[in-house]
Amino acid sequence: MTRPLAQQVADSILPDSPDTLGVAVSGGGDSMALLHLLHGCCRDLDISLQAITIDHGLRPEARAEAQMVEEFCRSLGVPHDTVQWRGWDGSGNLQNAARTARQRLIADWAQAKGIGTVALGHTADDQAETILMRLARQAGADGLSAMAPRREGRGILWLRPLLSAGRAELRSYLSENAIRWAEDPSNEDTAYDRIKARRALVLLEPLGIDAACLGAVASQMADVRAALVWQTAQAAKALVQIRAGAVTFDAAGWHAQPREIQRRLILAAIRWLTGTVYAPRRGAIGGLLEALQTGRAATVEGCHAMVRRDSIWIFREANAVRSLETSPADLWDGRWALAGPGEDACLQVRALGEGGLAQCPEWRDTGLPRDVLLSTPAVWRGTDLVAAPLAGLARGWTAEVPGADDGFTLTALSH
Repeated sequence: MTRPLAQQVADSILPDSPDTLGVAVSGGGDSMALLHLLHGCCRDLDISLQAITIDHGLRPEARAEAQMVEEFCRSLGVPHDTVQWRGWDGSGNLQNAARTARQRLIADWAQAKGIGTVALGHTADDQAETILMRLARQAGADGLSAMAPRREGRGILWLRPLLSAGRAELRSYLSENAIRWAEDPSNEDTAYDRIKARRALVLLEPLGIDAACLGAVASQMADVRAALVWQTAQAAKALVQIRAGAVTFDAAGWHAQPREIQRRLILAAIRWLTGTVYAPRRGAIGGLLEALQTGRAATVEGCHAMVRRDSIWIFREANAVRSLETSPADLWDGRWALAGPGEDACLQVRALGEGGLAQCPEWRDTGLPRDVLLSTPAVWRGTDLVAAPLAGLARGWTAEVPGADDGFTLTALSH
């Protein structure tokens, strides 16, 4: 039996309820229902509730909808802010751009307000549509686990209290409580994949493939994903060493892993090296895996992978960091911290490169592969090489990636 809506919302906040909770409200039926439900729940739990509306400026009705939300919040005594986005230049995927901007703007708003937790109005129907779209993209366990009830990102804990609630149920709730909401006309536009998925669900329902069914699949895939993440982290602890800022795997141990764990270890290495949020395409990773199986080198997303004796090395591709330049006081390539003698405003940190390596006659004594050293940081004064800490020319300088080993394990656990 489906839990009452108010109980679903309360359960999503407990047991570690925040002192202040943010809620994103577009003015559509789902978010308006969430706002009203949260208002009652937060009142009972003595939680301060604040709301935000993002006006994307893409439809003439958007401003009036934001004003409707403002008025409703005022009637509830909930502080409300409207933030405008005018960042689309007309290129690329509009929905993706709007979604990314919305997340960023909401996170910025929450952090400015001292709010660490924000609730979103995604429903069981949204979850089902997401799974269908990801099936079309041949997603694996991660993609088919779809939207999580809670996740961390951009320094915020995001809650989805309504993932077990259907769109029709929420509109009945709104009607019963005499609450107005707005309907976005784009919800009928079949140019969007989500609307195509929505129409397809109607056709699939006679087979028993409905929102409840697909929600159960997502829950099961989330369990599978959790198991794979745990196994990947265990493999990382056993097989990984960080050497000269590169990720190295014990080759025999890596080859003994199931292919999916191999893939996840490679993805964790790429994410740790580059700081990227999004994984490379499965085809690109598949090509890299095939190369490593046969002892060949490959490059993906600015990273170089190769086999050397009993180790697999993954490190930054030299071309990817060739133009990066910072002062010694700043992190180079977002990871490297350098320290050395004296203060010289003319010093810069750049990749060692071919020219720099040629000035390091003892680089072979380091035992590090040549290709790895090319992308390591060096200290320069204009075109003059001052120091190459990892290539045998330290001259009092050090270069390290702070918290490297723990950082990699955390990366493996967080995806």
